[in-house]
Amino acid sequence: MVERTVKAQPNKDTQIGLYINVRPDCTSGPLPTIRLATSPTSGKVVVKPGKVKATNYKACLALEVPAYVAFYKSPPDFVGDDTLTIEVKYPGGRTEIQKITVNVAGPGGQKI
Repeated sequence: MVERTVKAQPNKDTQIGLYINVRPDCTSGPLPTIRLATSPTSGKVVVKPGKVKATNYKACLALEVPAYVAFYKSPPDFVGDDTLTIEVKYPGGRTEIQKITVNVAGPGGQKI
């Protein structure tokens, strides 16, 4: 299990995950399947398709591959920690569980 914390502001889309599949020859493989295993208590999670441009990624000097990008958005009046779990299933059978804690703070980091 992978655990991480992300800082966010109330009612703003905040990127919480980026999912790609880059083959050794620098081409894109099939994207992983993403499932929300545990929903956040207060906010919402959406996954959008996107493109990732990267340089010096592993043996790849420059690449552009499709990706899934996960975003979290809290209600306007929410401040505090919200936790969710994402299950990522990669082609070939590998599954990764990601427990993400989103720390939502008001402007300037003060609790409202």
